[in-house]
Amino acid sequence: MKATVWAGRNSVEVQSVPDPKILNDRDAIVRVTSTAICGSDLHIYDGYIPTVKHGDVLGHEFMGEVVEVGKAVQNLAAGDRVVVPFPIACGACSACERELYSLCENSNPNAGIVEKLMGHSPAGLFGYSHMMGGFAGGQAEYARVPFADVGPLKIDDDLSDDQVLFLSDILPTGYMGAEMCGIAPGDVVAVWGAGPVGLFSIISAYLLGASKVIAIDRVPYRLKLAEEKGAVAVNFEETSVLETLRDLTAGRGPDHCIDAVGLEARNGSTVVDAYDRVKQAARLETERPHALREAIMSCRNGGTISVVGVYGGLMDKFPIGAVMNRSLTIKTGQCHVQRYMKPLLKRIRDGEIDPPSIISHHLPLDEAPHGYEIFKHKQDNCTKVVLNP
Repeated sequence: MKATVWAGRNSVEVQSVPDPKILNDRDAIVRVTSTAICGSDLHIYDGYIPTVKHGDVLGHEFMGEVVEVGKAVQNLAAGDRVVVPFPIACGACSACERELYSLCENSNPNAGIVEKLMGHSPAGLFGYSHMMGGFAGGQAEYARVPFADVGPLKIDDDLSDDQVLFLSDILPTGYMGAEMCGIAPGDVVAVWGAGPVGLFSIISAYLLGASKVIAIDRVPYRLKLAEEKGAVAVNFEETSVLETLRDLTAGRGPDHCIDAVGLEARNGSTVVDAYDRVKQAARLETERPHALREAIMSCRNGGTISVVGVYGGLMDKFPIGAVMNRSLTIKTGQCHVQRYMKPLLKRIRDGEIDPPSIISHHLPLDEAPHGYEIFKHKQDNCTKVVLNP
């Protein structure tokens, strides 16, 4: 089969790789009909995620048709149409029982590797390095899905792939980012990053009762999309974010701040940006934490910082004094996707969320390298690339 594989820093290729096989009685094989390039895939593309090897199949946002199931999978059958969540979860461990699916204690066979970096291991992830399990991803014609009796969501109606594909990751991630804020009616929410997750965080914040949402980014077409979703746009290259947020909130700052950016954030200050880029390139820190620092310093006293942007290791100059002395609450997490898929599917059916509105490009799988380039470099007004094998 054909698949998108990592070929080195800033390089992916579409190659022929072996077809996946059933390895466990709880496996399923899915013929992929739609898959997407995620912002966190760019962290791999840029070479910032350790234990990625040449030839690894990428991608963790995918859906398709079940073609084969293991003997223990009773809830799926060949021909079923499914969306596959990006965290792999057993459904039976202590974390899964608490619906903390991205923290599954049984799905990462390489837990010992990531424990050295993070202390404890999260769940195994599709297409996201060997320390996260070494599972082949979904930017391919076929994918093996472990614990298929727990993860995949069956789609029984006529909703299109474009309407439901993002239930695999970015829609639940954006929603969880807003939900972790504990939004009360009338609250003001600021979102760093107007990419796909940021846009879904904006939509979700309004669904949960926010009176105003402010989007912080530097790319004009992304900020325009945020405005179309109802947000107030702030370009951090043109204004002081802290001062602008104070002006928009009577001097207090937003009630809640969502970091939807993660480890490759940019900064309006050339000096500060260069400082963290050099330290990151020299592996003296693994993150560029501009967005998170700014969110902490901007948030009102007693407010909430919600972090759904991906971080992998250690950062410099974290403003812990502001966090502690100003009674800020920080909530974080890789999304527990399985928890949100059914409720969000209902919101899609009811017309409350329109996922296709964020898609800018449909490409055949063979053009995945082009998709990565335009997504990374913000070319051709690219907001989200969907690949069709």
